Amino acid sequence: MRLLNLLKSKIHGVTVTEANVDYVGSIGIDADLVERAGLCAGELVHVWDVDNGQRFETYVIIAPRGSGQISVNGAAARRVEVGHKAIIAAFVLTDEPEDPRIVLVDGGNRFDRMLSARSEDPAP
Repeated sequence: MRLLNLLKSKIHGVTVTEANVDYVGSIGIDADLVERAGLCAGELVHVWDVDNGQRFETYVIIAPRGSGQISVNGAAARRVEVGHKAIIAAFVLTDEPEDPRIVLVDGGNRFDRMLSARSEDPAP
């Protein structure tokens, strides 16, 4: 059996709302976005800061539903700034095709729409 590391889900275009170096670690993500992306608490995610090109890995914690919160915590907080745009992605090891959940958000980090991976073009 051959396993591939395929995109499972992506939340595209979030805005960092908090960067807290004094927190133990992780990224707080609005519960609505976590659910729509099919993520879970403690799951490994990649975070890509669109404004400065920084990339890092951390794990998900659930922020209050409807809060629009994207809080980068711990050492990773030094790689972002509040107001930066970012992409959050999760991958899965599988031997089967994966149809990733791609979530687009509005300027307040609230769900806008789902995007098909086959037509991954964030333009409206």
